[in-house]
Amino acid sequence: MNDDAKDSRSARDPYPAYAAMRSACPVQAVASGSSGRHSYLVTGYAEARQALGDSRLSKDTAVFFAGKDSKRRLHPAVAHTMLASDPPRHTRLRRLVTGAFTSGAVAGLRPFITRLTDELLDRWTAGGAVDLVADLAVPLPVMVICELLGVPESDRQRVQRWSAELFAAGDPGPADAASYAVAAYMSDLIASKRHRPGDSLLDRLIAARDGEDHLTEEELVSLAVLLLVTGHETTTHFLGNAALALLRHPAELERLRSSPEAIPRALDELLRFDAPVSTSTFRFATEAITLGGTEIPAGAPVLVALGAANRDPERFRDPDQLDLGRDATSHLSFGHGIHRCVGAPLAKAEAHLALRAILTRFPGIRLAVSAEELVWRRTRLVRGLTSLPVLL
Repeated sequence: MNDDAKDSRSARDPYPAYAAMRSACPVQAVASGSSGRHSYLVTGYAEARQALGDSRLSKDTAVFFAGKDSKRRLHPAVAHTMLASDPPRHTRLRRLVTGAFTSGAVAGLRPFITRLTDELLDRWTAGGAVDLVADLAVPLPVMVICELLGVPESDRQRVQRWSAELFAAGDPGPADAASYAVAAYMSDLIASKRHRPGDSLLDRLIAARDGEDHLTEEELVSLAVLLLVTGHETTTHFLGNAALALLRHPAELERLRSSPEAIPRALDELLRFDAPVSTSTFRFATEAITLGGTEIPAGAPVLVALGAANRDPERFRDPDQLDLGRDATSHLSFGHGIHRCVGAPLAKAEAHLALRAILTRFPGIRLAVSAEELVWRRTRLVRGLTSLPVLL
């Protein structure tokens, strides 16, 4: 089997490889490219949860890469986001955006999300065929986060393209270029909103920057870019992966079709079963630590495989089985600790409303191709399909 075939098989189903690594040792040293250096990959649930909450594992990439000759040339607003920071800076920045994603705030967005979902599904024809990714999973989260931030409708396609390029694997050139494009765009949008203020989340962040919180211009642009990109990319894969899991498990699909009120509870199991974020963002050890019986030296990068941790049989019985009756609230798909995904309530609201609408309006939905024919995106960090052809 050639390398492309192996990569394709791994992208389609990485879980057997994760299981083999976890059974050998839940924390292992893995080669980092051709440099001869090593990172440490965490595949066990208990070890992953510990790592995600361990303050000795820093996320401050500026400190890690200081003085190093990195091949990456990301815009600073993208390279040094809130996700790439530690307290107290992280605490201060997160506090400014948390209020926009509380359960109460998201509840106020549900009518808007419902309307957008219905408008997208109105274009679907019963008995026809659609691409659930291109025709729902991509546009819905883009429209929601752009509306929240006040991004004009005419700009949303460009935003989605830059986001896809930022997450793409392979040659870093396009991702680096996209980082400058999206940062420049957000800088211009911020300048425009200063002249013509509105009531979007971005307007509120601008006010915080000009008020007592004293956000720097770089922090303001960085927060805007982070919310824009992560606010839809991961939700897109959440929707696509969840839909595929249901379509491949007819009994579980029928369970939700007959009892749509069970969808909110089922979302945690769908997130556990096939996490939209396969590996958490970068961390490194600020001092020598022991994790899962493995000694990790100071300065070593640590990668937490969330998808692997969610399939650990020590935490979840029969982990490779989709069971919508399972209590999966302890899954790690949104992370854990102070860096847990701030947008989790919004992502779950979008998935709930979208799945409910699909099952209500198109109860006979099924895959248009075999699961083996589906193509998975080659990306860093996230896991999702390039398309999901379905018959209605």
